Amino acid sequence: MKEPILFLPGLMQDARVFLPQMVTLGTGRGVQVFTGDADTVEKLSEAALAAAPPRCTVVGHGLGGNIALDILRRAPERLARLVLIATDPLSEPPQIAAAREARMVAARAGRLKQAIAEDVPEAALADTPDRAALQLLLRDMAYGLGEGGYLRQSRALQRRPDQQKTLRRAEVPTLFIAGALDTVVPLRRQEFARDLMPRSVLKVLPEAGHLPMLESPEAVSSAIEAFLGDPMILR
Repeated sequence: MKEPILFLPGLMQDARVFLPQMVTLGTGRGVQVFTGDADTVEKLSEAALAAAPPRCTVVGHGLGGNIALDILRRAPERLARLVLIATDPLSEPPQIAAAREARMVAARAGRLKQAIAEDVPEAALADTPDRAALQLLLRDMAYGLGEGGYLRQSRALQRRPDQQKTLRRAEVPTLFIAGALDTVVPLRRQEFARDLMPRSVLKVLPEAGHLPMLESPEAVSSAIEAFLGDPMILR
């Protein structure tokens, strides 16, 4: 039996965001999805560790990637490999935190739809016939988690720790996956994170934005599958 995979969805996402990868990669290995409900990355990573298999590959997107990085900080021995998609390892800059606060105010006022649309605007996704459907899916997942979930997860992103030290010390083989068209987590941030980690590689998908798992599902699944079969990554 292959080592299991723990999927960590991003802001206001559920298991559907990783469905193509769960189907493709779930053959011969266990797959599990963790969606936590707390207002700090540290609380979320603690809960994720409690739910995770003793040792596994962790795949995180956005906020899920921040949770994965905190798992790496806390318990690197629990990680066989790590996949970070659209993940910013730095703390949130003040101007972005202020904009997030405004979206939280909108959500409290009953405008969750508006907040979600501003979190992942149309321009953050590749201009394909599927873009409108992906935005509808984001909205549907957000409605399922509700205003309270949005406020807690947004606060966790807003207060997330800077993980540069964690990246420099890491020995866990890591794959970064970035959509070249992502405006939420620009490519340069993910290149910066890759450069800090000696055992990491970066896969850039030219036809994807902030949701490469759904915009380029076959490419993401293939990249992860190849990464899991690679005996060693050392730069």
